[in-house]
Amino acid sequence: MISRIIRSPILSRSFATHAGSNVALPAVLHLKTGQSFVGRSFGAPKSIFGETVFSTSITSYTESMTDPSYRGQILVFTTPLIGNYGVPLNKTPVDSKDVGVVLESQNIQCSAVVVADVAEKFSHHSAVESIASWCHRSGIPGITGVDTRAITRLLRDQGTTLGRLAVGADASASSPTPGQYWDPTTENLVDQASTKTPYELNPTGDVKIAVLDFGAKANIFRSLVRRNAAVTVLPWNFDFNSVRDQYDGLFLSNGPGDPAHCTDAILKLRKTLQEWDKPVFGICMGHQIIGMAAGLDAYRMTFGNRGHNQPVLALASSGSIRAGRVYVTSQNHQYALKLSDPFPEGWEPFFINCNDSSVEGIKSTTKSGKKVWGVQFHPESAGGPLDTIEVSYSSFVMLTGNSW
Repeated sequence: MISRIIRSPILSRSFATHAGSNVALPAVLHLKTGQSFVGRSFGAPKSIFGETVFSTSITSYTESMTDPSYRGQILVFTTPLIGNYGVPLNKTPVDSKDVGVVLESQNIQCSAVVVADVAEKFSHHSAVESIASWCHRSGIPGITGVDTRAITRLLRDQGTTLGRLAVGADASASSPTPGQYWDPTTENLVDQASTKTPYELNPTGDVKIAVLDFGAKANIFRSLVRRNAAVTVLPWNFDFNSVRDQYDGLFLSNGPGDPAHCTDAILKLRKTLQEWDKPVFGICMGHQIIGMAAGLDAYRMTFGNRGHNQPVLALASSGSIRAGRVYVTSQNHQYALKLSDPFPEGWEPFFINCNDSSVEGIKSTTKSGKKVWGVQFHPESAGGPLDTIEVSYSSFVMLTGNSW
């Protein structure tokens, strides 16, 4: 059993164009399972509890850190070097081409960041600050100089684990007792991440789409408005049935935490699926909500799937998706739908994960007369591969009746 890892000093790099923030305070990552990893702090000089998870993403650390699905989590990057291309100015116009932010939300969403080697210098034409400066300004602590390979192996073998990142004077204190660790999944993180009031994007668009916001990534909205959809973003528990006749389709977004906290949304969606014949599409949390409304159960995975390299096998054809093909996808989730036999009447599996056989998508059958489907992965990526961008295209084709 690994109890403590101390990383050797790293030689300074000298080929970047901008200086980063000072990395000085001691820091320790404690896991509830008993292991501790000693390193150095970067970012905010504060200690924090959270759920320790790992991402196998090679790039797009800024997009991952601003993804609301990471809310409450201590994010471990398996890629050794993080921060080398800095952080861009996170602001764009709100129009038919963009939605106000460059990244996936306005702020960093994860609770803390764990990296093997943080880039103290950065270089990129769009960068305005270092990751250390960004985290410090945002109140997010980080630790560098730890063996993220060892941490990842532990999380993979024993499962996602509660943790505490202790910084500064707290780093010399004893490990927390098991009862002191905070479990974010006991809270309704979706309610924290969702919009509180409805708002519109691209209101003059050709097709009207309602989005139930469970903690949506900005690129979902961006993908819709760039295809000239008029988007109305609604709180996660909004009664869509009271306004559904105003819309051409319903979209359910990704979001953080346990879908069991979203019973209110599941019951309302069940009525929508029974009474409404227009298209419904869900991603990640939205996919789980659709599945639970259809009668499937959700379960907590051992360590979840987080990264931009998850292979999925298409079990059915839809639009440009062809049964029998393998697609590489971008994912971030801890929960999944159970594969049941028989499947609920009127439904069929759409995708399955090639690594762990978890359900990656479901869809209504042709016989059901419905146009409903959901995918566990992010077809719009950001970051990640574009193998499944056709799912987004196909959904829009079904919503508008048009094609390209």
